[in-house]
Amino acid sequence: MTEISAPTLLLSWPEVHRTAKLLAAKLHGKGAWRGIIAVTRGGMVPAAIVARELGVHVIETLCISSYDEQLQGALSILKKPDMAIADVRDGEQVGEGWIVIDDLTDTGTTIRESRAILPGAHYAVLYVKPAGQILVDTFMDAVSQDTWVHFPWDTDIQYTPPLARS
Repeated sequence: MTEISAPTLLLSWPEVHRTAKLLAAKLHGKGAWRGIIAVTRGGMVPAAIVARELGVHVIETLCISSYDEQLQGALSILKKPDMAIADVRDGEQVGEGWIVIDDLTDTGTTIRESRAILPGAHYAVLYVKPAGQILVDTFMDAVSQDTWVHFPWDTDIQYTPPLARS
């Protein structure tokens, strides 16, 4: 019996940069954004690129841990975006006028917890899987649920021998 492994999407820095710029283009004109909230750690790089493209200078972090390497574990909130939580105007929900950015929505666990904290925010991700797609407002690319996405900040470039040598 042959074991079939899950598909892998190995992303480069230029691909992530291009995808984040395209995400910013989708978000442009959707609102007068007060700030961006990067879901750490994966959302930090995309958030910086989107912030630059949209001219947003206020960036907060929502620090949520749910993965240890490739193993999904218990969800832990390490830091909330206090400025965004306090920035509520009359008749608004907490988070309104803010964009929450992450690299990937997999099962939706992180986004569900984020929405509990910031129900009025706009949720944007670079990549989304089917189980989490309904929870995001804006995304760039969809991948299958069984695809493992490797971002460039989690990988190293290294030499690979030619097939003829294997």
